[in-house]
Amino acid sequence: MASHCKFWLPKKKRFCANSPLFDSPFCGNHTQRSDAQWIPCPIDPSHSVLEENLQSHLNRCPLLKQAQSLSCQPFYQKGINSGREDEEEEGEEMDVVPKDSIFTSEMKRSAVYAMSAPRFLELIAKIKSVHASICNSIPDSFRIPEACSIWTNREVDKESERDADVSAVVEFGAGRGYLTQMLADCYGIKKVLLVERKSYKLKADRSLRQKESLVLERLRIDIEDLNLNAVESLQGVGYMAIGKHLCGPATDVTLRCCIRQQSNENTDAQSQASCYLRGLAIATCCHHLCQWKNYINKRYISELGFTKEDFNAISWFTSWAVDADHGAEFSVTDCSAQLEIMSEKKEGGRSQNYAELEI
Repeated sequence: MASHCKFWLPKKKRFCANSPLFDSPFCGNHTQRSDAQWIPCPIDPSHSVLEENLQSHLNRCPLLKQAQSLSCQPFYQKGINSGREDEEEEGEEMDVVPKDSIFTSEMKRSAVYAMSAPRFLELIAKIKSVHASICNSIPDSFRIPEACSIWTNREVDKESERDADVSAVVEFGAGRGYLTQMLADCYGIKKVLLVERKSYKLKADRSLRQKESLVLERLRIDIEDLNLNAVESLQGVGYMAIGKHLCGPATDVTLRCCIRQQSNENTDAQSQASCYLRGLAIATCCHHLCQWKNYINKRYISELGFTKEDFNAISWFTSWAVDADHGAEFSVTDCSAQLEIMSEKKEGGRSQNYAELEI
């Protein structure tokens, strides 16, 4: 039996020096395996494990201890902020939605390509009509940068004294926590709660803890599983909710997390013990990742005349390279004209669809 792995390392111009497996000429790192043998870890799908080693891996997965500890915390409630596909009324009890029910960008694109040309044109016309009506209802002063700046400064001056007594700041999707650090440096925040599901190196926590009179707490938890009312340090405390780069549905679950304590189901005793929202500032991004099941205002979308399928198409439209010709030989106007021609034609009795548009 060979004493070394038989895998050749081209850059080092030698064989691998590791010991081979008992029944293979290669070591564990270089044994050839098909992708079908690898499955996502049930505890943390961000890494994979060999199917044959699944049971042993579950007993020693590095995140097992953390998952067990988290499930015992009073603020952990699986899927409390995730929403559901068929929710109608705000405040209804939410069902936990399996993660494999996510409507991916590829699925959204396939659905759009399967649309008939008339259906596609109808959706585009509806989007333009709704957009025009909404824009007309926005006061001009909010759309003019100079006027908006003056209004903002006036409101800041008027409310600065009242907002000076905000007891805590909760940052959702905090990452390393440098946004909170800047706010603490500028405004002298006294209590900080960082919510982040991942672990990071080079966090701002160390410098934040060095600040006198600042109380810092970090919760490693997914926002959709966080019951903010059950966080002991926030009991009866007014807080500001902030977040930057809350991609797609993360914005929706954050909003649902913040407004949940205002549900009519809370008793007076619960309301007194619960935290309450004083203000909110979120920088949204990655709208193409938005999911209907997580979206917080389905009733509003429905009242505008859009369906779940329309929502999925619109969210996909917000991704890159779908809103212009990007150097093509014809303009977007020509594309619309060609679609209109296609909508009036039938080839062999079959209507053409959006995917058949020749670009």
